Amino acid sequence: MGEPLFYHVDVNSAYLSWSALKRLEDDPESVDIRTIPSVVGGDEASRHGIVLAKSMPAKKYGIVTAEPLSSARRKCPSLLSVPPDFHYYVEKSRAFIGLLEKYAPSVEQYSIDEAFCDMTGTEGLYGSLIDFAATIKDEIHAELGFTVNVGVAHNRFLAKMASDFTKPDRVHTLFEEEIPGKMWPLPIGDLFFVGKKSAEKLMGLGINTIGDAAHSDITMLEKRLGKAGVSIWNHANGIDDGITDRKEPKRKSYSNETTTGEDVTSEDAARIILLSLCETVAARIRADKAKVGVVSVYFRDSNFRNRSIQKTLKSPTDATVIIFEEAVALFKKLWKKEPMRLIGVSGVKSEENEYEQLSLFEAGADLRSEKLRKLDKAVDFIRSKYGRETIKRASLAGKETLGKLSLEKKGIKGKEKGS
Repeated sequence: MGEPLFYHVDVNSAYLSWSALKRLEDDPESVDIRTIPSVVGGDEASRHGIVLAKSMPAKKYGIVTAEPLSSARRKCPSLLSVPPDFHYYVEKSRAFIGLLEKYAPSVEQYSIDEAFCDMTGTEGLYGSLIDFAATIKDEIHAELGFTVNVGVAHNRFLAKMASDFTKPDRVHTLFEEEIPGKMWPLPIGDLFFVGKKSAEKLMGLGINTIGDAAHSDITMLEKRLGKAGVSIWNHANGIDDGITDRKEPKRKSYSNETTTGEDVTSEDAARIILLSLCETVAARIRADKAKVGVVSVYFRDSNFRNRSIQKTLKSPTDATVIIFEEAVALFKKLWKKEPMRLIGVSGVKSEENEYEQLSLFEAGADLRSEKLRKLDKAVDFIRSKYGRETIKRASLAGKETLGKLSLEKKGIKGKEKGS
């Protein structure tokens, strides 16, 4: 087998692109929101809305992921904000991964909108793997309707760095001999997982570019930044220290995570992100007719410290609301107000009886669980029959109790309330 070779395939502005496709499916005459200043955002009316994704025109106004919608509107008063549709995103993510699996011997999904493809040894099938990366990129656009960037390198880390070069719809290589010319001149903040706080610390040490970090004394970096300093030195020199390796056993667990463009520093913002992650995770669980018995929350702060916490549930579940409640409770126990750059939620598949045990002493909780199960079943059915936009979950950010769920069918006035 030849030298290792990896693709990192990253959907360009995934939530925004997928929302654009859904709007065009519903109304072919509507504007493509990818072509105007637009964002996918949380509940703006509650004043807790944040930017989950942005269009390229919005980016030109300086709008960044995870900033408040109110701040984004000050930068661009004409900004269009559309609500997220996580069930539709799951559909598009599955189609995306399915296409990659047609060609790659091994596909490792890193998040809902990105994946690593181990293409080692496939030159005999596809010829030039750089040219074939462009073929896959173009097929995704033609078949699925959205664009991706593909990074090509000899390890996962460099492939991920390469995919983040000029966007959209591009293929970039980053081989070891290309590091000095392509990566070292970049600002230190462009190095994967160097957040704003870490970048400020590094610049305070006179390290302004990735090349500066690569040529720094690793002992000094470790002394000043701890383990994060060692990781920064490794990455600056193109060494993959395992930060990108998140492959999980198939059908054993369900997880989703997001890396934000800016530090997350408020509980309100974290709750919105947790809700979006739980929506996706729960949808996958129900699609597989499974239940999870353990819920965990994890995050990585701006200094590369990883923290996680988990809880074994009294009864296995597939209910979005229950998973979200547990995730929020765990997050509150874990978070000590440190800035976060990555937040994730996962559930471990239960090997026990798929039915939840009913407790004679917790009748109220059992009735609620049954109602939630029926509600999720109704939600999934209505979305599959009438379209994903016909039912939306209210934002739960900043609330101690769960918000109401509303169902709204196209062409039918009024709302049906689920309880």
